[in-house]
Amino acid sequence: MYSRLLVLCSLLLLQTVALAQNIRVGGTVRNDKNEPLAGVSIKATTTGTTSATDGSFILTLSKGTKHTITFTAVGYSAGTITDYDPASGTDLNMVLQTSSQALAGVTVSGSRAPRRETVNALIAYQKNTSTVAQVISAETIRRSPDKNTGEVLRRVPGTSILEGKYLVVRGLADRYNQTMLNGVLLSSTEPDRKTFSYDIFPATMLDNMIINKAFVPELPGEWAGGLVQINTRDIPANGFLNVQVGTGFNTGTIGRDFYSYKGGRLDFLGIDDGFRAIPAALPTKGALAGSSPEQLASFGRQFANIWTAEQVALLPNHSAQVAGGFNTRLFGKRLGGTIALTYNRSFRRVPFSNRFIANEAGDVNFTYESERYSQDVLAGAMANFTLQLSSRHKISVRNLLNVNSSKYVTERTGQDFLLGSGEGQNLRATELALRQNVFFNTQLQGDHAFGSANGLKLRWYGGFNILDQYIPDQRRLQYIEETPGGAWVALIGGGNSQKSGSRFFSMLSDYNYTAGGDISKTFDLFGQKQTVKAGYMLQIKDRLFDSRPFYYGVDRDPSGQAIRRTADQIFAPQYITNQDGGIVFGELQSPNYRYMANTILNAGFIQFDNAFSDKLRAVWGVRYENFDQLVGSPRRSDPRHVHSVVGDWLPGVNLTYKLDGRTNIRLSGSQTVIRPEFRELSNFAFYDFELGATVLGNPKLQRTKVTNADLRYELYPRAGELFTVGVFYKYFSNPIETYFNNLGAGSSATFNFANMSKANSYGAEIELRKKLDFARGLSNFTLTSNLSYIYNRVEGVNVDRPMQGQSPYLVNVGLQYDHERTGFSSTLLFNRIGRRILYVGNLNQSVGASGIPDIWENPRSLLDLQVSKKVLKGKGEIRLNLSDVLNQPAIFYHDLDKNKKFNTGADVQAIRRSYGTNVSVTFNYAIR
Repeated sequence: MYSRLLVLCSLLLLQTVALAQNIRVGGTVRNDKNEPLAGVSIKATTTGTTSATDGSFILTLSKGTKHTITFTAVGYSAGTITDYDPASGTDLNMVLQTSSQALAGVTVSGSRAPRRETVNALIAYQKNTSTVAQVISAETIRRSPDKNTGEVLRRVPGTSILEGKYLVVRGLADRYNQTMLNGVLLSSTEPDRKTFSYDIFPATMLDNMIINKAFVPELPGEWAGGLVQINTRDIPANGFLNVQVGTGFNTGTIGRDFYSYKGGRLDFLGIDDGFRAIPAALPTKGALAGSSPEQLASFGRQFANIWTAEQVALLPNHSAQVAGGFNTRLFGKRLGGTIALTYNRSFRRVPFSNRFIANEAGDVNFTYESERYSQDVLAGAMANFTLQLSSRHKISVRNLLNVNSSKYVTERTGQDFLLGSGEGQNLRATELALRQNVFFNTQLQGDHAFGSANGLKLRWYGGFNILDQYIPDQRRLQYIEETPGGAWVALIGGGNSQKSGSRFFSMLSDYNYTAGGDISKTFDLFGQKQTVKAGYMLQIKDRLFDSRPFYYGVDRDPSGQAIRRTADQIFAPQYITNQDGGIVFGELQSPNYRYMANTILNAGFIQFDNAFSDKLRAVWGVRYENFDQLVGSPRRSDPRHVHSVVGDWLPGVNLTYKLDGRTNIRLSGSQTVIRPEFRELSNFAFYDFELGATVLGNPKLQRTKVTNADLRYELYPRAGELFTVGVFYKYFSNPIETYFNNLGAGSSATFNFANMSKANSYGAEIELRKKLDFARGLSNFTLTSNLSYIYNRVEGVNVDRPMQGQSPYLVNVGLQYDHERTGFSSTLLFNRIGRRILYVGNLNQSVGASGIPDIWENPRSLLDLQVSKKVLKGKGEIRLNLSDVLNQPAIFYHDLDKNKKFNTGADVQAIRRSYGTNVSVTFNYAIR
């Protein structure tokens, strides 16, 4: 028996040793139209496999041996990779040319072939895509020091990121861009802004990113600048585990006093644990309105008496990230998954000033000097699973959960001015708040291929996401100086205000349901491969918004004793009496403090991909989108009712002419739309403490229709290099803009939304990616650069300016150094955007010379430095990041002298912010 046991143990040991000597590697196969190829025969020296419906495959190769891998498929020239070392850990990505377009197969050789072929696949994808696009590969993402999608996007030519997360493409602000995750359209991640926050995705989970700049009918049609397609990692070839920890600081914060206020036990996670919740004793809004003064006073005494900030110890910024994956078999089917957990907490002090004027003469409404102390938390989890039923059928489930919150204190001093008198009244004010956003997305998707290589392909998907925003117990209190050098009194005399003596609660929930699919058929015609594709998408969005603005005031207190106390005394329970001489508690009652909204989008398309010859390709078709939007009450008698049903035909044509194997000429034209968001349509009025003004929606907004045209020349000299030059044109009908108005709604000024008549935009782009190995000593350097110039004008009566948010130029320059042998790399990035309008004034909106001129954003240069070094035999990496090294202030100003630049002496500085330089060090360790 012992001998049998010994034999069994020996066999297990030999099997373990054999497995340890093998490595599983993966990759994808695509054709020269960027379509995934299923059923491709992939053979190595002693093993082989076939590609799945999405072009993916996994090979098991022996360690310590260099292999030759061949790729063959009917109708395509063979591809070969020689001298492949599986220990390199690089993916095997291959692009196969159709037989009619290639005289011989593709062969890549040399010890660094796999890494070069990964770059080749990236460049080939961009070269062979059906439209104007930029592509970021998984290899590029893995070798960069970026920790989230927002940082990765900063490397894309022609794009920039605002506030670390909002995308700008071709100088067009975030409302003109759109985002898809794994082929499913996403909604905005910001309840009060038409935008997407790209800092929610960890970079280690990304497989690739595609930034489309020209429309094709198979993609959603609500964008004009860029459509970002984010694809997360699918089945990994091998199990892996990455662990990353980091710390850092902000130069404008460290070494200075930092303030916060008492909160809940889960504030470090960015979640309120109920500490700030509305007291359970308070009735509903309607019931509270009918309460007696004594009952109201009793309710007012239920809230925590916390109205002032206190100095706290400043912690360093800290972050952690864990990402892992597995590949196994379940009931004989391949099952793979990737999971990631992220946590990032940062502390920042941002000094800012506001000085808005009342008219073109420069009379000032107010001048504020403020400091904001924020604790920002970004935490999330991602879990993706794929079951490969066969080489032609797979089903994927993808999930994302994100918490993005900010707990902050704003301390303010300054003056409010009496219009026309020039007299100012000194003030000091405080705001305590928590803004908590929770974003959840789940997707189910299937990919199926039927028949031969030219058979039918079916893709279907369903998705659901929730965005919850919770603002619990936002408190504002302002004191004014009665006379110069006199007593300070709290500005709560009349009550009924969001500006001072207020507690604000809001609850917003967005529910987004998406379902759809498409079917495609490839066939041979005129000696070329042709494809026809048709599909349908349904997206339903529901929003529920409810807010409860409570106020404190003083009723008949001629001596002013009640409002001369300190904050903790003013709101002490014994003083909240709702009687003469005491503090009065109540709730602002208006239907504008709550609304519901719903949209239903039905979209269908048909698209043709025609090759007329070896050189000429046309991708063309039409998309129809029917958009049903409701904001307010579903009852037609309700005065807040906004209901519109609009259908749009969105055609798109993309022509590509291949001068040779390295050069393309592209011509495209399309029609797209930009629709107003719920917040922009609602009558909800909210006082923005940072801006010092009320933000108010406009139910009469119309959608923006955009006509797009592109002409581009592309040259791909060799792997990893490209040069493109192009021109584009955009015509905007009814563009939506935010304008500043001094006719207040609960304050001295408002920000409103309005449609302009039309706008035209002409632009030119030059893009370069060049290895500098032509010069001695520069072989490890790569230069990337992009310059965009845009001439944009809004057309209207007495209007001569660019559209809001439109920059006249955008410059991106990057210098990368990569020394593979030592594992050292560095990146220097420079970005600058031309001046643009932050908010439109109202000089041309029937106000005349007494109106307010536009508020412009002054250009500032951003310089980022990232340095990394591989350690621990390449499994570990230490990274140093310096963000915004130049630390130039962000200045927004009224251009009173109209010389198109900021003049300290003549212009009025409306907003000024100083962000400081962010310094961080991270350590990453990979187990594969």
